Amino acid sequence: MKILIASDSFKGSATTMEVADNIAKGLLRVCPEIEIEKLPVADGGEGTVETLVAGMDGDFVQVEVTGPLGERVKAKYGIIDDGMAIIEIAEASGLVLVEEEMRNPTLTTTYGTGELILSALERGLKRIYVGIGGSATNDGGMGMARALGYRFLDRDGNELPDGGGSLGQLDRIDVANVMPLLKDARITVMCDVENPLFGPDGAAFVYGPQKGADPDMVQLLDENLRHFSEILIRDMNADVAGIPGSGAAGGLGGGLMAFCGAELKPGIEMVLDILNFDGHLQDVDLVVTGEGRIDGQSAKGKVPAGVAKRAKKLNKPLVAIAGGVGEGAEGLYSIGTDLILPIVDGPMELRQAMDEVGILLERTGERLARIIALNKKLK
Repeated sequence: MKILIASDSFKGSATTMEVADNIAKGLLRVCPEIEIEKLPVADGGEGTVETLVAGMDGDFVQVEVTGPLGERVKAKYGIIDDGMAIIEIAEASGLVLVEEEMRNPTLTTTYGTGELILSALERGLKRIYVGIGGSATNDGGMGMARALGYRFLDRDGNELPDGGGSLGQLDRIDVANVMPLLKDARITVMCDVENPLFGPDGAAFVYGPQKGADPDMVQLLDENLRHFSEILIRDMNADVAGIPGSGAAGGLGGGLMAFCGAELKPGIEMVLDILNFDGHLQDVDLVVTGEGRIDGQSAKGKVPAGVAKRAKKLNKPLVAIAGGVGEGAEGLYSIGTDLILPIVDGPMELRQAMDEVGILLERTGERLARIIALNKKLK
């Protein structure tokens, strides 16, 4: 029997390969004859660069860029498959880079993400994939575009300050000094949300509070993105506000479309395509996937859903392993999942479960192996 383990990371407790390694230990303890293949996967959010570099035997590029609040930070991106760069916003403009008490999306900038794109272009990389999960920003991609040569001017011809709080002062966008290499690039955005740029379901209202915005800031940021959208239409001929995903990463999704001609695609689908996931499925008997929490959101573009849909097409049985199971998790059953297994096997606090994730995953692997052995006996 051959099993493919293709799980997301368990955020904050185990990387995608640590998840796979521990599940495999449990499986082999009970059924040592099983052949196991481990394939790291991600959905375009944090960890995507590491996942794809590991899965495709790529290389990392380390650069120093501008962090969310203007500080200098070290960030990396991946190079895989000759000429392809993998970038994620969390490396340069991520929420994890900002202390909780300092979070303020009226000030944070995506400039560092633009510097990563610039570095890739200067290396001659023309195919660039950008994962936009985990941002600290709400600037509509203004900072990113500024790093590539765009200028954002107020009525007096002065450059706007960084951050989404200044977008309401935007009078015109100057394109005279845009990086020439940008016109030959093919940029694809890996995105797992469908929020528009502004409005009640837009960037500010849905994601602003988790980035440090109070109600007044949320209102200001939303109004500024509305104004920004009008200027994009007038100066860039780019009407992106209503496109699903334009509000991702504080409007960076829309900004990448407007300023870089980028195409937005579901993150998990892009990752699976890059990894030739369907090819890996061909000769396996069972697929195991998972993520830290499986609930109603998991069926909407997350790793378990993407893996389940691919497995179903080839009639491969699939088990999803979760750190926790929440309301709506059963939605995965209709798209190709055969069994959901939580790793927690008794009452415990979340912190304890996260600290003991390795042994809990091993035990879950053992339980799965015993289910497999029982199924063989029943046949």
